[in-house]
Amino acid sequence: MYRSLVLYATILLGMVAAANAVAQEKAPAVEQSVKPGVNANFLDESLDVNAWIERFEVESREVYHAREEVLKAAGIKPGMRIADVGAGSGFYTRLFARAVGPTGWVYAVDISPKFLQHVSSSNAELGLNNITCVLGGERSIQLPADSVDLVFICDTYHHFEYPQSTLASIHQALRSDGTLVVIDFERIPGESRDWTLDHVRAGKETFRQEIEQAGFTLAEEPKIESFKENYFLRFRKKSAE
Repeated sequence: MYRSLVLYATILLGMVAAANAVAQEKAPAVEQSVKPGVNANFLDESLDVNAWIERFEVESREVYHAREEVLKAAGIKPGMRIADVGAGSGFYTRLFARAVGPTGWVYAVDISPKFLQHVSSSNAELGLNNITCVLGGERSIQLPADSVDLVFICDTYHHFEYPQSTLASIHQALRSDGTLVVIDFERIPGESRDWTLDHVRAGKETFRQEIEQAGFTLAEEPKIESFKENYFLRFRKKSAE
């Protein structure tokens, strides 16, 4: 009798251990930060918005200087619903709002409350009433499923601390066959500036692979004539199999 109980207990413990092992194998791993602290400046309560505007909205900055060319390449049409992820000072948000017109809508998404306060007040002053400011999270853009036609990410992807989690939320927010536009810095050792090599964690090929693994297909890499340090990638959300 005793031996039977011991044998039964041994078998039971083995089954529990096997079940736990299977559960651990199936449980999704929690994504770790790819660059801890990369957004510390933007989360600082003492952030000086005007100082950042002077850096963001200046003709010597490629993505600002080429804004009309980028707007055309992005394929913005009246009536579209767009998410400007990493909206910052909101200069692209405002361009998009005018381009989509009164039948369209723009979501200015940022993790910085101070930037969003500035965007909101600027919109009111300019009479732009087709914009919603959204406080994004470290792992999510905080938009409902199937809510936008296009997600625009300009010099912000390298600030995604948890890229796979954030991309999953973008994939969910995009409508079927939706568009993802990513503009970021070329990172080429021996060619790129030291600032870029230090600040941007990876190059175009790595970022492209990450985005494709998240359920997107590279559709096009339009040539922006004014770009020397940046690239423009257009992706499509993969259709459900």
